Order: sequence, then structure tokens, then C-alpha cells
Amino acid sequence: MSNRGSGDKDIAIIVGSTGAMGQVITQRLADAGLQVVAIARSADSLSELVKQVPGIRACAADISNDSSIAAIQSVLGELGGKVRMVVQGAGVATAGGVLDAPTEAISDAVNIKVGGFLRLIRAADKQLVKGSRLVAIGGHYGFEPSAYAATAGVANAALANVVRQLSWAYGDRGVTAHLVAPGPADTERLRRVATARGERDGISTEAVLDQMKAESAIGAFTTVEQIAWGIAMLLDPNADALAGSTLFMDAGRRKGIP
Repeated sequence: MSNRGSGDKDIAIIVGSTGAMGQVITQRLADAGLQVVAIARSADSLSELVKQVPGIRACAADISNDSSIAAIQSVLGELGGKVRMVVQGAGVATAGGVLDAPTEAISDAVNIKVGGFLRLIRAADKQLVKGSRLVAIGGHYGFEPSAYAATAGVANAALANVVRQLSWAYGDRGVTAHLVAPGPADTERLRRVATARGERDGISTEAVLDQMKAESAIGAFTTVEQIAWGIAMLLDPNADALAGSTLFMDAGRRKGIP
């Protein structure tokens, strides 16, 4: 079900590659000339992605489990070469607000986001080189807490802390860690969040989406294409200056300083 890439290509590893955002990021990094290793739990979804982006390497693994480390290492060992970027783009379940979300769902979200990021990095560690990028996709709710998005808020806030720790842990190797924090992105997942908020407030999903747009300085959602652009930008050597930082891509939603 997988395609072998050219052994002389640098490697990018993407978790969550089959999602709406992950597919665009996969294509963008493949277009940048990287050998992309696409990771997801569903072998069927990966097979479809391989058809869409020929030349990528598929790896079926559950990033929420430590067994994923060996599975990813096996693929990387076959490919050889340098890992220039790892991207943790796994999503978490929308489980309601802080008053009613199951505590297990919140724990699972942290395991997937934070634990998954650490598993991904540990799988790639031996093939990281000076200039490699460790990238986690967080989100708006990690910095602007909301009573109706408990799992995303808690897990993404934890990611920000882990990115800073990783920046110091890998700094002497010239490897940098980055958090990309989009605002609400125009995806089906956003619609699920809007539906949960609408049910809480007794209004329609469309009305919530309109409210969310109005929260942006430019009246817009962030697009998945913009997020993919931001991640690809981190491949530039000048992105060393962004080590440990958060790249906010929220279309002007944040009002707090910093």
C-alpha cells in the first residue's frame, strides 16, 4: 500500500496526514521536494492519499500508542536519509465543554497531542540533523480558553509548553521546535465545534459560524492552504530565529499581548 521514495531526498513525517488539513500539508511538502512519510491509523485512508499524492510513503500507526514508535522507525530505516521535518497534526475529539466533557476525553486529547508528538520525535531522533524542524499544530483555543472546547483547549495549551521544552532539549543539536497555532480553520471539524456551541447557546450552527468569523479582525477563518504555507515556511534556514516560538495564524483573533 506504500510507495518507496527516492533515497536521496530529505524526509518529512506527517501525523494526521489524511485529514482535511493534513492532506494539504502533505501535498505542500511533497511539492517542496521532500519524501513525505504519511502517518494515520486508517490503512484505507492512507491508500487513498497515496493515489492523490504519488510518491509519498504510507505508514499505518496509532500515534496514541507507544507501538507507533517502532512502526515509524521501521519505515524511516528503510528510507534512510535525513528527517528535515516532523509535523504532529493529529486532531482530537470534540467532546463538549469544561463542565461536561468526560475527563477521559481530556486525558485522551493530551495523550494524542502531546504524547503523540513525543512518540513521533523519538521515532525520528536518530535521523534528525542540524536545521531539522519539530512542528506541532496547536490551535486558537490553547491560548484563548473557551468553556465549550475543553479537549482542544487543554491539549493545545500543553503543546505550547512541550514545544518550549523541546526547543531547549534539542537546541545544542541545531534542531528547532515550533508550534503553529491557527485560528478556527474552515473544516468539518470546525463545524462540529460550532454545532456543540450552538447546542449550548440554543442557536443554529450557521449563526455560530457567523459569530466566529466576526471574531476575526478581517472577518475570516484561517484556511488549510494558509496553514500549509506557514509550515512549509519553517523549512527556510532563517526560521532558526523562530525556535521555541508559536506562529499565530488566527486571522487577527487574539487581542492579548503577547
